[in-house]
Amino acid sequence: MTLSGQEGQWLTVAQTLLQTAGWDGVAPAVVVSGAAQRLYLLPDCLQSTADGCWPVSTAANGFGNQQDSGCTPTGLHQIAACIGADAPCGMVFKSRIATGVIMPDCSEPMGDFITTRILWLQGLQKGVNQGEGCDSKARYIYIHGTPYSTLLGQPASAGCIRMHNQHILTLFDRVAEGTLVWIDPA
Repeated sequence: MTLSGQEGQWLTVAQTLLQTAGWDGVAPAVVVSGAAQRLYLLPDCLQSTADGCWPVSTAANGFGNQQDSGCTPTGLHQIAACIGADAPCGMVFKSRIATGVIMPDCSEPMGDFITTRILWLQGLQKGVNQGEGCDSKARYIYIHGTPYSTLLGQPASAGCIRMHNQHILTLFDRVAEGTLVWIDPA
């Protein structure tokens, strides 16, 4: 995979921020670009022979950390829980529990379905995305699968970060609880 000049520069800044937060540059880390509507798995996406960059949908309401805003939170997070390891692709989750319903890929939104896998995010910045009125975990912010693959690459979610069901399967297998996640509206 070849990154454009601007994309590569932005990822270099993201790497520096993650390293400041304790990332060793070897373990997986996730970076989400709101402007590009892409999710990058570091260091995989930086290796020319590896994948690790996928289209996503962040919130239709934009970016913000306030509770009940319907916005995608920004800043430094970590994966607090990895949910759905044994579920089939397309499984619908309600309150983080598999419902037994498989949702096929579709283009017309019929609800805000959470499918296939859930990576539950926990904010790491007090007063920004952690604590009263802005807590990402208490807001139930996830990286999760979606049946609406035609909406990926544009803001369309209710606050979470949506991924293609096949892509969340790949990401899920490469990350773990504690993996750092940087969400940037840029």
